[in-house]
Amino acid sequence: MKESIGQFVEYLRRDKSFSDNTLSAYRNDLNQFVEFVEASISSSAACLDRDTIVNFMSHLREREYAASTIARRIAAVKSFFHYLQSQGAIAEDPTRSLPAPRVARGCPRSISVEEIDKLLQQPKANTPMGMRDKAMLELIYATGVRVTELVSLDVQDVDPQTALVTCSGRGDKKRVIPASRASMSSLETYLGRGRPALLRDQNEQALFLNHHGLRMTRQGFWLIIKGHAEKTGIETTITPHVLRHSFATHRLRAGQDLKSVQELLGHASISTTQVYAEAVRSPEPSAAGAGARSL
Repeated sequence: MKESIGQFVEYLRRDKSFSDNTLSAYRNDLNQFVEFVEASISSSAACLDRDTIVNFMSHLREREYAASTIARRIAAVKSFFHYLQSQGAIAEDPTRSLPAPRVARGCPRSISVEEIDKLLQQPKANTPMGMRDKAMLELIYATGVRVTELVSLDVQDVDPQTALVTCSGRGDKKRVIPASRASMSSLETYLGRGRPALLRDQNEQALFLNHHGLRMTRQGFWLIIKGHAEKTGIETTITPHVLRHSFATHRLRAGQDLKSVQELLGHASISTTQVYAEAVRSPEPSAAGAGARSL
């Protein structure tokens, strides 16, 4: 796919007369997309579908890029696939029905407490992978960690007895987050019966394992959420970052102060957390029960 990017950038230079700076921006944005795809699926453009692009958008949001940066990168991806289709390199453009991200900064997208409950009830904790899925979903909602932080956890990073989770954020900055009783109960079940069944190498330290006994990836967890979310009938697209948004919004609705939520989320600036205050001003019928699962 990198060869196709080179041809696309040359097309923009030759036929569209784009400036060198613009061409460099397109090349950098598309190279980041390729790196994401190669780490998760394939380097072939023909193997990509709409879900891959949506997953890439979620990845950018999870890393908390500015809305304008996300919009620019998705615009570059859309232009690239439109070009590939026009050249006959692909039969169908996977971005054709994909709306462009909004640049204006609005309230973060979250789901209600009732919808969270529906999602968390989906995994059936009678199989190793079901125990793992339930523990992961419970833990990401209970702590608000980024998906990268979640899958990077080692067994030693979680203490079910004290209900504390130690994770490494950006710049390897560690923070300790209190988790809910429900998440610790699910985690203990997974550690007692689920993880041992998935484990292949006794030296493996990763907390959450895939069916090969290796560390769960961001993309793997995204697919897990997608599968369980489809069974709930919830119309909102649910991603790991939506659960992070929901954590923050529900915490604030339950009365937790903004500074505490900032520390839990690992935001460097409180202005990043401030956007959740806008979401809290919007009434939510389920707000009364928001604190029950979080504490």
